[in-house]
Amino acid sequence: MADLNAAFEAAVANSKNLSERPDNATLLKIYALYKQASAGDNADKKPGFGDMVGRAKWDAWNNLKGTSGDDAKQQYVDLIASLS
Repeated sequence: MADLNAAFEAAVANSKNLSERPDNATLLKIYALYKQASAGDNADKKPGFGDMVGRAKWDAWNNLKGTSGDDAKQQYVDLIASLS
């Protein structure tokens, strides 16, 4: 467990130093996995139609509902490792 948390924290730091900016779909996945790992299931109100970016982020996070924090952390670590 401590190893996963350490790997997650390292991946968060590494995500800020990627050599290339990932495409938007990958950025949404990174965001959603981070939110699921750090905050759990999405309980926020869905943004309005005028906030298209906010809605996309909300949808990406909401699609992970039910994913455990540890699973989200591992997926996040694996995704960042694949982009490095």
